[in-house]
Amino acid sequence: MRLSLRFVALTAVAALGLATAGCADDSSGGSGATTGASAAASSAGGAAATTIKEGLKVAFLPKQVNNPYFDTSDNKGGKEAVEQFKGTYSETGPSEASPSAQVSYINTLSQQGTNVIVVSANDKNAICGALNEARAAGAKIVTFDSDTDPSCRDLFINQATADGIAKIQIKLISDAVGPDGGEIAILSATANATNQNAWIEMMKTELAKPEYAKLKLVDTVYGDDDDQKSFQEAQGLLAKHPDLKGIISPTTVGIAAAGRYLSGSSYKGKVQLTGLGTPNQMRAYVKDGTVKAFALWNPADLGYLAAYAGGALASGLISGKEGDKFTAGKLGDFTVGKDATVLLGEPFTFNADNIDQLNF
Repeated sequence: MRLSLRFVALTAVAALGLATAGCADDSSGGSGATTGASAAASSAGGAAATTIKEGLKVAFLPKQVNNPYFDTSDNKGGKEAVEQFKGTYSETGPSEASPSAQVSYINTLSQQGTNVIVVSANDKNAICGALNEARAAGAKIVTFDSDTDPSCRDLFINQATADGIAKIQIKLISDAVGPDGGEIAILSATANATNQNAWIEMMKTELAKPEYAKLKLVDTVYGDDDDQKSFQEAQGLLAKHPDLKGIISPTTVGIAAAGRYLSGSSYKGKVQLTGLGTPNQMRAYVKDGTVKAFALWNPADLGYLAAYAGGALASGLISGKEGDKFTAGKLGDFTVGKDATVLLGEPFTFNADNIDQLNF
């Protein structure tokens, strides 16, 4: 996948300590590198550009805290954006990813008068009641990474299209396994994760295409975004399926754990691994030949965009309806699409040729 001009520009920023790798595609805007806290008003209102309110309380609620992916999306990207528009940033959440674990945190944030809650949902429906109560209390709800039912949030910041994510992972495992194909398996996060399940269903659709006829999906297991459990699930896959040729892990925790297992086993170089990971997690496994290529968007940009979207909502600059436009600082201009969704961009492929250029 070719690096865009925006990707190259943002990579330069990464050298200064900011994690950057993704880019917004043309359908979602990204036409300029506007900085500062300005945001365009809704196109329907026709008002002039104005600024996000200062002093907004913006809280990030990840699937779980102390997860490298969310450390990057929240504490780098999200925090940077909130500080730029002079709001108050915080992150809170459960230590384990489970469907109901986020409810009490949402209730607490609502009681604290939080203006914007940015949440990655562990389950599509489990937190909807708490989110709707928070909305009734005045909070704007932005989901990112993993969505809820659309009825209980104001905007969803989508890292990439589900179709695009599914296609790149199937292509990468096909390329890695080679023309003879064989058995493959999926190591996912939690069984209820909205985004993971959507990608898996689309990967199955992709596998039904003639060009992938020699690949056979034989199992899907769940590591619950826990490092040790994901490691054990990877180990279990090889014990259960001795002819396995490849593993797809569409979760940063899972792919790193599987990489660690494969790199220290007799399966290294024989069982291929791909999925969604960060360069810093996967660098050693790419260099030692365990992994040929993997993909991801930029989690820091995802959190950054989610924060700006929340600020625009809480400031009345957009309402979340299709066609609304706003500016997300250095990422430029974005347009709200169908079902109150904003698209960051398409996933980027990491391999031995480019992985040393990236730091997040």
